Amino acid sequence: MGCLRIRKIQGAMIALLAVSALAVGPAGAQTQVNDKWITVVLPAEPPDIDGCYSSSSLQGRMIKQNVVETLLNKDQKTGAISPRLATSWDQSDPNTWRIKLRQDVTFHDGSRFNADAVKKSIDRSAIKALICTVRQRYFGDIESEVSMIDEYTLQIKTTRPEPTMPIRLAGVTIDGPNEPVDKRSLAPVGTGPYAFDSWQPGQQILLKRNDKYWGAKPQAEGARYLWRAESSVRAAMVKIGEADIALSIAQQDANDPKLDFSYLDSNTTFLRIDPAIPPLNDKRVRLALNYAIDRASAIGSVLPKDAIQATQVVFPPIPGHNHELDKRPYAYDPAKARQLLAEAKAAGVPVETEIRVVGAPFHFPNSNELMEAYMAMYKAAGFNMKLVNIEPGQYAQWSRKPFAADRPPNLLQVSHDNNVGDPVFSVIFRYGCEAASSTLCDPAFEAEVNRVGGLSGEERVKGWQNVFRTLYEDIVPDVMMYHMVGFTRVSPRIVYVPDAAANAEVHIQKVTFK
Repeated sequence: MGCLRIRKIQGAMIALLAVSALAVGPAGAQTQVNDKWITVVLPAEPPDIDGCYSSSSLQGRMIKQNVVETLLNKDQKTGAISPRLATSWDQSDPNTWRIKLRQDVTFHDGSRFNADAVKKSIDRSAIKALICTVRQRYFGDIESEVSMIDEYTLQIKTTRPEPTMPIRLAGVTIDGPNEPVDKRSLAPVGTGPYAFDSWQPGQQILLKRNDKYWGAKPQAEGARYLWRAESSVRAAMVKIGEADIALSIAQQDANDPKLDFSYLDSNTTFLRIDPAIPPLNDKRVRLALNYAIDRASAIGSVLPKDAIQATQVVFPPIPGHNHELDKRPYAYDPAKARQLLAEAKAAGVPVETEIRVVGAPFHFPNSNELMEAYMAMYKAAGFNMKLVNIEPGQYAQWSRKPFAADRPPNLLQVSHDNNVGDPVFSVIFRYGCEAASSTLCDPAFEAEVNRVGGLSGEERVKGWQNVFRTLYEDIVPDVMMYHMVGFTRVSPRIVYVPDAAANAEVHIQKVTFK
């Protein structure tokens, strides 16, 4: 068995070396990729790289703060907000924020960075046809009017006091004023330390250092992004010098303490229930889905030993996380699941209907193994389930509106990242009536969410804790699974320390060479 495994690994190495050599292709003739470039290997190719989707991990790990930048920065360790494209911010009254912008910045296409350009970017994010996730996440719960005071002063006026505006501005990225307004961009334009160079579909994406960048000049001359579905291949690429950073490494492949970093990341994974379609519109069925699976058995086996069983969509360090819920997670109780299904059936609920479990293996290592284990548990509890794994390009049709009218009852495997640090960016994005990723619409619940969103201090924290209690115990819109632990492998030729944001952002300008 050992010799066979070695031969398989050697074969995989030969294959990936051949693919890496071919991936340079025509772009390599135009752009010289040398040892001053950083190669990052991802689990999957993104469907697009529009700045409007930089809050999604597939796009964000490439372009957020590399190509497109935010107005403000949030420190992952301290939570402190600091300037980036904006130099200062203040409230002229409870509903009005004024933001001063940098005056020494240009976009990669030569366009001027000013208040007009920022307004155009924010307005573009509101175009319904784009279904912009940045907008949905950071401004989806408030009504706001953006206007120019002068060339480098922007005003944002809201219909309610908005204490989290600086945190919101640390999440919203700014696109160039010439980005298309009727479709997603495949060649993003921003102000960041790296500019988009080329994309060879199925092979690689190149970013080239922006030598006119307004900030400190980064060491790496460029970044090359490759993607390999298998964790072992990604890890091996760093080991043999074919890549510098390998993301989303499985725990069994993170076996070199000199190269591998582990951390509790800001990613929470769960199964989103579609409650509009029977039998999932019955709360007893949704509760049965939660009692039917043994979450604890996956921790330390399929998943890392430091993964945490989740009861809510935000991870524990975020103010507003309800720690009391963590003390009473759903128990593994297949007998209770069968009882709930029997009660629902007696009431006329069509519990025999096939439920589609839509798996997304690119979300995290060993994802498919976890879903297969869950499928066995669901079938044992009496559910009629079918697992369908999809590719990144197919994910949007299941995850974002408009949903197909003839879709079957389904559970969608979801990974949600909140590294900005306030529950509002998760709750309205995942559970709001108009939110692109939400299957839930409960006007009374949404009214309470909007009320809590306008609070501050301890009142806000307690408000969010009650919101999460309502979701978990009263509405049951999800099968919550885990707060995840991330593993990243880093080449010994560079200095890069991943943190909780690494699932969503990899800042190439922070990478230095030894």
